[in-house]
Amino acid sequence: MTRRWIDSHCHLPSLEEPDAALAAARDAGVAAIVCVGTDLASSQAAVDLAAREPDVWATVGLHPHDASHLDEEWAALEALAGAPRVVGVGEAGFDLFYEHSARDDQEAAFRRQVELAHRLDRALVIHSRDAWDDTFRVLDDLGAPRRTVFHCFTGGTREARRALDLDAYLSFSGIVSFKNAEDVRAAAQLAPIDRVLVETDAPYLAPVPHRGQSNRPAWVTDVGAALADARDEPVDRIASATAANATVVFDLA
Repeated sequence: MTRRWIDSHCHLPSLEEPDAALAAARDAGVAAIVCVGTDLASSQAAVDLAAREPDVWATVGLHPHDASHLDEEWAALEALAGAPRVVGVGEAGFDLFYEHSARDDQEAAFRRQVELAHRLDRALVIHSRDAWDDTFRVLDDLGAPRRTVFHCFTGGTREARRALDLDAYLSFSGIVSFKNAEDVRAAAQLAPIDRVLVETDAPYLAPVPHRGQSNRPAWVTDVGAALADARDEPVDRIASATAANATVVFDLA
């Protein structure tokens, strides 16, 4: 039986040749792709792509890097979140590694998107970098939406337990294949099989053996193989479980 994969997080419009990348993903057994918005323009591009392609779904969101644009973009983003084939809000959260937007702006944007995910009953897609305590503080305050995804999970077992205590999903990117990512692999071992996802975050974070190249959705198969190795489980089991989990968390029809 052919393996069926779902890339739970990528940025197709940011690829040099998105149509070719989508065709290659299909050839590799990728049955569905969640195309993620990070501001109004990329969210609109994701929605437009999902309207054209039957195996692409969209999220609408404001990345913490762009949180300073909340006031000027929020009304249009909120309206766009109700468009057909929008299955998530985000990516939203905190990035205190770069802090391209002020911390207070990041928190305001995150709170607005958590509330929107609750109101629309959409999956919340979280970006958290060097910001675990702030991320969990907001989720404890507002309540985690019933379908919450920690995208590109980079924590260890402590952070994984905190996320799993919220009934959240952990989405593993190419980082799980990196030599120095022992903490991420330990978190992958800890997580229940019904709480793990795979993603490429393309065009970023290409997995081994493609490091240094522009990532692409077809390489979610390599992410899945690395996750299977970290968990000491068959690749077929990872493919079927992560596809089933993505179908549930994003309510893919």
